[in-house]
Amino acid sequence: MVPKEIKTKSEDRSAAKDYLKKAMDNYQQMLSAIQSNNFNAASTLALQCAISSADAICVFEKGLRSISQDHFDACDLVNSLPIEEAKERSKLLRKIIAKKNLIQYERRNIYQAEAQEIVKIATRFYQWVKDCLQ
Repeated sequence: MVPKEIKTKSEDRSAAKDYLKKAMDNYQQMLSAIQSNNFNAASTLALQCAISSADAICVFEKGLRSISQDHFDACDLVNSLPIEEAKERSKLLRKIIAKKNLIQYERRNIYQAEAQEIVKIATRFYQWVKDCLQ
C-alpha cells in the first residue's frame, strides 16, 4: 500500500518558536477558560493549542507543517517525526482532533467532563512539544 501523501508547506525551522508562541497563548487562555467553567472556550482553545503545538514540533523537526484540509494528516505528520515518543504523542493529537466537529460545529455545548478530558490531553501534548523544543 502506498503511503498517503500529506499536503505540507515548507517553513524555516526558526518559525517553530512562532508556532510554539501561538500554542502557549492558547494554552494559557485554555487554563483560564476551564477555571472559569467556560467549557466551550476551553475546548476550542485546547484544539487550537494542540494544532499549533503540532505545527511547532513538525517545523522544528522537519521544516514542514500540514496544510491539509484533513486535520488528521497533522497527526500522521507528527507520527512520522524522528522522535522516540512521536507515535504515542500523535495518538494524543488524534484524540483531540477527533473532537473537532463536536467542539466547533455541533449545536450542543461541551460538558464539563469532556472539556476537562480535552484540556488534560492538550496539556500533555503541549508540554511534550515544549519540552522537545527546549
